[in-house]
Amino acid sequence: MQNQRILLAARPIGDIKPTDFEARTETLEALEEGKARIRVVYLSLDPAMRGWMSADENSYVPPIPLGSTMRGIATGIVAQSKTDKLKEGDWVSGFLGWTQYADVAPEEVNVLPQAVPMDAYMGVLGLAGATAYCGYKEILEPQAGQTLCVTGAAGSVGSLVGQMAKADGLKVIGIAGSEEKCKWLTDELGFDAALNYKTDNLMKGIHDFAPDGLDIHFENVGGAPFQAALYNMKAHGKIALCGLISTYNSTEAPAGPELSAMIKKRLTMKGFVMTDHWHRFGEILGKVGEYLGKGQLKYRLDVVEGLENAPTAINKLFDGSNKGKLTIKVSEL
Repeated sequence: MQNQRILLAARPIGDIKPTDFEARTETLEALEEGKARIRVVYLSLDPAMRGWMSADENSYVPPIPLGSTMRGIATGIVAQSKTDKLKEGDWVSGFLGWTQYADVAPEEVNVLPQAVPMDAYMGVLGLAGATAYCGYKEILEPQAGQTLCVTGAAGSVGSLVGQMAKADGLKVIGIAGSEEKCKWLTDELGFDAALNYKTDNLMKGIHDFAPDGLDIHFENVGGAPFQAALYNMKAHGKIALCGLISTYNSTEAPAGPELSAMIKKRLTMKGFVMTDHWHRFGEILGKVGEYLGKGQLKYRLDVVEGLENAPTAINKLFDGSNKGKLTIKVSEL
C-alpha cells in the first residue's frame, strides 16, 4: 500500500512557502502488533503550526524536526487493527500529521462517537471548540450581563466564543477583517456588534459599544485589535490570551500593545494552550456539545481538497481569506 506524507523541509522565514515542505510517497510496511492503521479523512490547519515549524525550544511543544512528517491534528478511520482497543471502522482523532495513513498506538488517539458528521470534529467538536470553551469558561469565568470582546471573531475559535457568550447572556462585540465577516457575526451568529479592523476606528468603536469598559476579553490576534481592547478594559477585568496570529510571520519583534493598562487597571491576563488540557478533551467537548444540542452554536468549514494542497492552503490562515475552520480533506469518508 502506498502512502503520501508531507515533511517539514525548512524552517519558514516570514511567510510560509511551499518550498518549506517536501512531499514523499512510500510503501507502507506491515502493521506492528499492538497498533492500528488510520486512514486520514480530515486534517486541521491551525495558526499554532507556524510556531511548531520554528526552531524555538522555549515553547509548550518541541519544534518539529526537519525531515519529519509535519505535525497536525486529524480525524480518520481505523483501516486495519492489531489491537483489541481499536477496531476497524472506528473514527478517531489525534496528532496524526500531514499524511494519508498513520500507524498509532491506542493511547495516541481518541475514539469519536459517530453520532454527528465527522467534519464536526474539525471545528465545533474538535480543537477549536475545546479551546473556545476552556478559555472562555475556565479562564474568563463569565457572568450574565457582562460585556465581552473577542478578536479574530470570525475564526473557528472566536466565532464559538462569541456564540457561547450570547447563549450565557453576555453582550458581545467581535473584531474581524472584512465587512462580510462582520455581517456574518451580527446577522447569523447573533453578536451585538462587530468592527472591521481594516477600516473601523477600533478604539472609538469599542468605547461606543461599551462606554463603561469591557469586563472580559478573548484575544486571538495581537497588534492594534489587542491594543484597542486592552485600552477599553474595566478595572480588574480578565483577558484570555489564546493567540497572536498577526505576529506569527513577522521577521522583526512586533511593537505590540502598550501594557501599562495591565497595571493601571489591575487586570488579570492568562495565556493558555489546549494541549495542557488534553486529558480532559472528552469532558470539555461534552460541555461544548450541550451548547450545540440546544442550537446555540453555528459553525462553518473552509475545506480544501487534497493533502498536496496543504502547503499553500495554510497561508489562508494568515492572509485572512479563510471563511470558517480551515480543513484539508485528505480522503473520502
